[in-house]
Order: sequence, then structure tokens, then C-alpha cells
Amino acid sequence: MGLFTRVLNLSGIGLMILCLCIISGCEGSRTRDAVDDTVEEMTGKKNIDRMKEMKEDLTEIQRQQDDRSDRLKETDDTGG
Repeated sequence: MGLFTRVLNLSGIGLMILCLCIISGCEGSRTRDAVDDTVEEMTGKKNIDRMKEMKEDLTEIQRQQDDRSDRLKETDDTGG
């Protein structure tokens, strides 16, 4: 019972450790994505990204309004 039992126990422990290492190394899991998302939310990175996107949207809207205003002025100048 001595040597065989020890080898069997050590093999089982080694196998469990190996499985844990493999499972914990999964980068593409949903849990990892959720953790990354939470960290970005807590650090404010998501808010900064949203603000940048809103600024870009507002710049685009302003450009479209300027273009529309220029077209209306051209129409008024030509008497159309």
C-alpha cells in the first residue's frame, strides 16, 4: 500500500493542478470578457470612450448643419 498509493495520489494531485492551470488560462471565455468589461467600467475608460464618440458625432452633425446652411444660402442667392 505504500509506494503504489503514493504514486497514485501524486499523479491525481498533479493531474488536478494541470487541469486547473489549463482552465484558468482560457483568455476567450465569457467570464474573462465580463471581468474586463467591469474593470473598464470601474476605471472610467468606458465613459471616456463614450464621450469621445459623442464628440465625434456632434462634430459630424455640426458639419452637416453647416453644409445644409450653405446650400440654403446658395438657393436664396440664386433666387430659387
